[in-house]
Amino acid sequence: MEVLRARLDAALSERPRIALDRSDLVCSAVLLPITDRAGAHILFTKKSESVPHHKGQFSFPGGICEERDASRVETALREAWEEIRLPADAVEVLGLLDDTATRATPFVITPVVGIVRRPVAFRPDGREIERVIEVPLERLRDPAIFSTEMWERDGEAHPVHFYRVSEADVVWGATARILKQFLDILDEAEATA
Repeated sequence: MEVLRARLDAALSERPRIALDRSDLVCSAVLLPITDRAGAHILFTKKSESVPHHKGQFSFPGGICEERDASRVETALREAWEEIRLPADAVEVLGLLDDTATRATPFVITPVVGIVRRPVAFRPDGREIERVIEVPLERLRDPAIFSTEMWERDGEAHPVHFYRVSEADVVWGATARILKQFLDILDEAEATA
């Protein structure tokens, strides 16, 4: 885990980050949590059917920026606490990925990469989050579970990525775009190590 942490820390601090400053989109942030369960895992949440947007989809813990949040990092950590009871002091923030805009809803997402530094008993809040899954990093890097389709929206074709992490669980949409960006950065960091 320490080798992974060092590589990601270096890669995220050295690369230029794309920040989207669009007043037509709602500010939001998510935490891409890396957990250590006998090897690196990535944590996802499954949204409940009662949330207003992205019902039943897999996502990273996160949500809308609030005035009280001093930064996007603070937004991601606050939301992770509210949604799954992940304490902010258990997370070592490594850096930020490029902002990404959702395509079907009006959000711009700042992804925050962090390592969960101690064991935590995650507790989905039940209202917003139905359950938590932790997927081995090596599983997410398996090309057999990844696919891309071209979808049209507003007359433009866009690639839509899919990670079939199990028979019933598929990560797609903005979460898959964020995950792909993370995995690409990790691959590049390992290739140059």
